[in-house]
Amino acid sequence: MALMLRAGLGLDPWDVFHQGLAERTGWSFGVVTIVVGAAVLLLWWPMRQRPGLGTVSNVFVIGIAVDASLAWLPSPDALGWRSAFLVSGVLLNAIAGGAYIGARLGPGPRDGLMTGLVRITGRSVRLVRTSIEVSVLVVGVVLGGSIGLGTVVYAFAIGPLVQVFLPLLTVPERGRGPVETVETAAARPARGPLSSDAGRAEISPSGV
Repeated sequence: MALMLRAGLGLDPWDVFHQGLAERTGWSFGVVTIVVGAAVLLLWWPMRQRPGLGTVSNVFVIGIAVDASLAWLPSPDALGWRSAFLVSGVLLNAIAGGAYIGARLGPGPRDGLMTGLVRITGRSVRLVRTSIEVSVLVVGVVLGGSIGLGTVVYAFAIGPLVQVFLPLLTVPERGRGPVETVETAAARPARGPLSSDAGRAEISPSGV
């Protein structure tokens, strides 16, 4: 995330939104990420989603880590270095996404929002995910967030990359089959007032 910010070549949709809010509020990028993550997490309650350790960690750890990284990462001027930062940022994001999903400790707030909406609306994952991403992207641009080549690269690369790393980083569970796809998890009905199977969904990360 910090690498993509320093590259200055465009961010993924959620980070365009975070950057726009940071520009408007004067808060650091990390603080905005934490606040938005917590706000999205509140939307889980009416959808009967249940957060896990990974969900809560996602809210705080990413925000703290991105501010710490921005404190020492340089802002290169040369296009070659900026491109290297962009590619490294997307690659590390995919590895981190595969690791946190593979840990089976709960999805991030934004991914859980998607799986919850898929389940309660009956709409396709593609439609719900695209609607959320386009919405936050448009609002982010209006607020002053930056889009560019990095936005396109992230959109096309993150899914295939996570698909590569997820099997390598998934923690096996005794008596369980392979990691569920997001379609399976979203379609499964909730078992109780706060139960959800979203934590086992195979989903790509968003601003993560």
